[in-house]
Amino acid sequence: MTVAPSQPAPQMAPASQDFILKIEHVTKRFGGLVAVDDVSFDVKRGEVFALIGPNGAGKTTLFNSITGIFPPSDGRVVFNGRDIAGAKPHQAAALGIARTFQNIRLFEYMSALDNVRVGQHCRTNSKLWDSLFKTPRERQEERTITDRAMELLTFVGIQAHAENYARNLAYGQQRRLEIARALATRPQLLLLDEPAAGFTPQEKVELMRLVDKILAEGITVFLIEHDMKVVMGISRNIAVLDHGELIALGSPEVIRKDQRVIEAYLGKGA
Repeated sequence: MTVAPSQPAPQMAPASQDFILKIEHVTKRFGGLVAVDDVSFDVKRGEVFALIGPNGAGKTTLFNSITGIFPPSDGRVVFNGRDIAGAKPHQAAALGIARTFQNIRLFEYMSALDNVRVGQHCRTNSKLWDSLFKTPRERQEERTITDRAMELLTFVGIQAHAENYARNLAYGQQRRLEIARALATRPQLLLLDEPAAGFTPQEKVELMRLVDKILAEGITVFLIEHDMKVVMGISRNIAVLDHGELIALGSPEVIRKDQRVIEAYLGKGA
């Protein structure tokens, strides 16, 4: 099954070919509170990049700045060579950025299949006229959307629950459904906010396998995660935030030995 990421934006700069995302001196203030403070790092195309840190470190705020929920107060968010700081969430999705949330946000009284169908909205071509009069173009597009939604449910391993309400799925299945819905937007970059939260050890292993499958489809994965076994097991590079500041950046081996990370997050016993 091919997830088919969206095509790169035509504005992509030649110098950015190796990096799909560049965070350049990003700061986010809420009144007098500085939630993210002058953070810079690059995410390479085709890698798993992890963002870790204690609760309240600014991780989700940074995700929100990337996806347009809370635009940064200062700095640049460069995606495929284009500064998208200040872009709206639907614009970020259209460019090829998708995300899941720390707290699951599904349409509870819609089927799993319809949740994924909704995720394809930003890639549809039918007009209001087509929908009102059920033109052949609209009917064909609806068939294509439904077929692809089933492919994505199969891809994440919950195809047997296609017709079940999202609210009736087990917690781990809801997490997988969120990923399927995000993939429905045909992203180049997938942001996962604590995807292993609440998972059993076996579910965490299955999640790591799913991330590998997503990478194989040519999609870059950028995740926030507290489970260090998951982070160290699948990430190529890791950034560490503490009180909104970037305190470490590097490979799992580098991060594991960094004294500031050990004291701020992993614990001195690590």
